[in-house]
Amino acid sequence: MKHLYLPFMIVISVILLPSISKSDEWTPLLDKNLSQWENYLSYAHKNNYNGKIPTDLTGKPIEPVGYNNDKTGVFSVLNEKDGPVLRVSGEIYGCLFTRQSYENYHLKLQVKWGKQKYEPRIDKLRDSGILYHSIGEAGVEYFRSWMLSQEFQIMEGHMGDFWCQANSAIDIRSFPAEGIMNRVADEKQPFGTFKSKGDYYCMRSGNYESPAGEWTTLELICFNGKSLHIVNGHVVMVLQNSRYIQPDGKEIPMTSGKIQLQSEAAEVFYRDIKIKPLTAMPKAYEGLFL
Repeated sequence: MKHLYLPFMIVISVILLPSISKSDEWTPLLDKNLSQWENYLSYAHKNNYNGKIPTDLTGKPIEPVGYNNDKTGVFSVLNEKDGPVLRVSGEIYGCLFTRQSYENYHLKLQVKWGKQKYEPRIDKLRDSGILYHSIGEAGVEYFRSWMLSQEFQIMEGHMGDFWCQANSAIDIRSFPAEGIMNRVADEKQPFGTFKSKGDYYCMRSGNYESPAGEWTTLELICFNGKSLHIVNGHVVMVLQNSRYIQPDGKEIPMTSGKIQLQSEAAEVFYRDIKIKPLTAMPKAYEGLFL
């Protein structure tokens, strides 16, 4: 019987090894056909946009472009020698969103700005974003373009900021606001609450964006309602207790969902988009939540 034990364990190890290693492997999310993504487009917003549904010259509400109707190529893939590159023109507000929902994961990608800008951001900073834990239909927030979600801001000089999208809420380690000043993230500060009709925007703790024309590496770590915004290896925001608030005030945990990449009036490029599952918050970051 002892002679059979060793071969048996070797067989079991061979069977289990692929599944064990697979849990720590990166899965690419970008290919030339955008096979793992869908899209939604709303409007080419103008400078006078006020949060309401745009209307035509007769005052009739304009219908959004809608789902998977990207006839103008807002989202396209460039087949570069180092691999596929996603181009987001930004000309129409909207999002590219994953077909699959994700929970407890590490997302990593690289981003670089293009040259084009459109109304209402021609005279403003270039803007985009990663929206995570995205649920429900698109078009439920101020710009009528995105799903209920949490935002990892991608903006010139503001990589890693946070915005509440629609009725989302979350707690962030941050300095308190004062007067017209916004809250600013800091990993040594206590957690403060962010939600609509309150503090809904938080600035990253520091600017670690790469110089103009170079790629910036962004990482989003999510585990059990906790999340980290990481820019070029620097943690710029520590967040926990992800949730959304119903009209009656009841708070519902929001710890999984689709991932959106925003189209927001600025040309932007993404590459090396990949994701891997997590079974725990990485040990290097556990102390940030104690």
